[in-house]
Amino acid sequence: MTLDTVHKRLLDNLNTGVLLLDDELRLLYINLAAENLLEISDRKARQLSIADVFIEAAEDIVEMQAALASHSSFTRRNAEFLLSHGKVITVDYSINTFEENGQTQALLELNSLEHVNRVSREETLSSAHATTVELVRGLAHEIKNPLGGIRGAAQLLSQELPLPELKEYTNVIIEEADRLHKLVDRLVGSRRPPELRDINIHEVMERVRNLVEAEIVGKSIQVITDYDPSIPPLHADAEQLIQAMLNIVRNAMQSLTSPVVNHDLGKIYLRTRIIRNATIGSNFHRLAASIKIIDNGPGVDPEIIDTIFYPMISGRADGTGLGLSIAHGIINQHKGMIECISRPGATCFKVVLPVIDSNSGR
Repeated sequence: MTLDTVHKRLLDNLNTGVLLLDDELRLLYINLAAENLLEISDRKARQLSIADVFIEAAEDIVEMQAALASHSSFTRRNAEFLLSHGKVITVDYSINTFEENGQTQALLELNSLEHVNRVSREETLSSAHATTVELVRGLAHEIKNPLGGIRGAAQLLSQELPLPELKEYTNVIIEEADRLHKLVDRLVGSRRPPELRDINIHEVMERVRNLVEAEIVGKSIQVITDYDPSIPPLHADAEQLIQAMLNIVRNAMQSLTSPVVNHDLGKIYLRTRIIRNATIGSNFHRLAASIKIIDNGPGVDPEIIDTIFYPMISGRADGTGLGLSIAHGIINQHKGMIECISRPGATCFKVVLPVIDSNSGR
């Protein structure tokens, strides 16, 4: 392995986007983190000007040109750049100049604030979700004890009643007590640790698709798949992931049957992609699987978007608010992350799961 290869591998393992520029601010090289941030490959970036990548960024480009001319360095915080394909990114960046074979070059480092903010939101959500779940579990325990007493007393009373028609009332008590017991069990959720083995994520998604398509027969809803066949096996519990993905897809399906939907055909997209150099929480993974569930429904109410994964939070009057909370718990158990981005006509639930390297354990 040559030294150049080692250097490239080191740069490609950084979370910071690194761009190498010549003295005219043309791109000579970008690392993997920069490829992901700018959504452009190193091959396509070669010889593009920085002005071709950052649109309407004249002020920043003047600063970079001044740094090259004076052989100096500078840093800027909270810079917003419009990319050529319309995406806007917010970054802290720094530029450092150096001499290489008698020519001035510059190293531009980009630290995505979106990534930092996402990790912070993810950690806050996980902490708040865990606290809420423990609170609900404690409350569930206090509810189940008197429920058992009520049910037992109704059974004893039923045995003492002289008239059969009176037993209808005790049967209602028993049935309602059982219904509440099941509801409390759903609130608590499963505490069983996942049974991990190598699985194909697309077998999971196809099982979910088949189940949902059986439920949307006769409805104006279409399920569209867009799978990345390059995703390697995941070390996961297939049944738990089916439950998590099914809860998310059913949530999308229910949003498409809302009376405020104003289109003729509801669409649910199941999309998978491989991600390189992914950070989930504070853990770095060379490879991860991205699963997106996208619908063209009315969107999530902005008032609940930040708490949508908490138990008993629902945007529907008849919703229990348990499906997404259970999905969040399952994804967390798999060391993954889940997030929701929503606007009217486009709601995306994104799940990221680590791909475990059998050789390194990462």
